Amino acid sequence: MSVLKPVTGKRPKLIATDLDGTIVAHYGFISDRTKIAFAAANAAGIHIYFITGRPIRWMKEIKDNFNFGLGVCGNGALLYDFINEKVLEEWSFSIEAQLETVKRLRQVIPPVSFATEIGEDFLREKKYVPRWDIGEDNVGVDLIEEVITAPALKMLARCSDGEFSSDEMLALASKALEGIATVTHSNSTDSLLEISAVGVSKGATLSRVAGRLGLTADDCVTFGDNPNDFSMLSWASRSWAMADGHPDLMKYAKFQTDPHQEDGVAKVIEQLLQLPE
Repeated sequence: MSVLKPVTGKRPKLIATDLDGTIVAHYGFISDRTKIAFAAANAAGIHIYFITGRPIRWMKEIKDNFNFGLGVCGNGALLYDFINEKVLEEWSFSIEAQLETVKRLRQVIPPVSFATEIGEDFLREKKYVPRWDIGEDNVGVDLIEEVITAPALKMLARCSDGEFSSDEMLALASKALEGIATVTHSNSTDSLLEISAVGVSKGATLSRVAGRLGLTADDCVTFGDNPNDFSMLSWASRSWAMADGHPDLMKYAKFQTDPHQEDGVAKVIEQLLQLPE
């Protein structure tokens, strides 16, 4: 049974969506209905932003499916023209803040291991067990401090043995890194944190790019499924949480839509396009 209620108001001027678990299935598929809905929104003159925790090397899939829009990668750290494969702007995580983050998290989460995204490189500790970038960096290093030699897109902190859940890690890290970094996660079951420069988030970057277009929160709608989406769900005046997402989503989103496997985002966009401008 659908959880989606009738969509009201005016047609938005900007649509921003998360990718994985929101419009991209966990097995890496974007439905035809979703692609058609976004193409119709673009044809109607609506600005489209794909806002993700992904690094830019994972955006080829989006280019293969959409020939319009802009990307925001690294949970807000980088504005990316994925069609022309060009970085437009970035808000990087300094060397000093990365090193302080490592120091503090080793104290509060002893089994933690680290990886960092520097440029297009994925660099990790040997004990950090990757799920998606296996082989990107060969065998890794003993301590991540060895490769923290430049500002990063974001850092990753993992408990590879699963001693702490992502939510437990987030609670500990948020307190330990206050004023040092922005910490979030995008998968409740993966014992993994995603860490950016202080003040960097999906919501902060969306607010910035919307403002440059002369738009406010009232002009924008957002979609998401996990804590790294909370900031943009909270910022937009109209935002939809995926019904199969994180249990805290409705503390931030204004509405709920059906799971991504049921084309929840497409269903909302189809209704939005029927609204008056």
